[in-house]
Amino acid sequence: MIKKSLLIGMFGLLLVISSFKCYAWFDETHLAVAKAAGYYKWYNAVGADMLKVKAGDSEKYNHFFDNFNDVKVTTEMVLKQAGEYDNPVDTEGHLYGAIIASIRQYENRKNDNKYAEYHLAFCSHYIGDLSAPFHNVIYDDFNKKHHAVNDGIVDNEVLENINKVKENMTRVKLGTDNFEKDLAREIAKIANNARQLGHKLQKEKRDMTKEEAYKQLGQSASLLNAVLKHLGKGN
Repeated sequence: MIKKSLLIGMFGLLLVISSFKCYAWFDETHLAVAKAAGYYKWYNAVGADMLKVKAGDSEKYNHFFDNFNDVKVTTEMVLKQAGEYDNPVDTEGHLYGAIIASIRQYENRKNDNKYAEYHLAFCSHYIGDLSAPFHNVIYDDFNKKHHAVNDGIVDNEVLENINKVKENMTRVKLGTDNFEKDLAREIAKIANNARQLGHKLQKEKRDMTKEEAYKQLGQSASLLNAVLKHLGKGN
């Protein structure tokens, strides 16, 4: 009876997890992005995916933007999405705004002399999601078929190859006076690059190569590194 109950419980958990249409990069890949970026609490970078199992709709829509109308992502769109953070009704998703909003929550908690690190961990995860091509295009049949394969394309090796992520990193400049606007601009840039790659994969009917994946991860790590430096958390 105990074994049967355990199996039923595990099956139920799998059903809950599988109901989420978007995972983003798998755990080791998220950890590698955070480590490459110099996030000293890199091990917290998978927390946002763990929360999806418990929090459901209030968290899962923070991890993607379905882009129903296939529009170019703009700075204004990113900033507007910040108001949708944790909104379980916005089924198109608001990944871009989640990055902005999680930083706001981090700074607000810190200014109130409260523990703020978890919000930074969420931010690190969202920035990792940002470069995943299938998190920036509509969740159609091709996306459904290829999503998991691409999210895990380098997961079994990436922690041993963090230098490959670092080799694809570039310097990202985020001003102090116009931080959010600069950040939104960089978010839009990465989102549009990932979106274009998603369309290319669909047109060519294939999955990412490992080289393409590391290039994407380098973009996320670059932006996260710039955010950490702005917050006085990076090197």
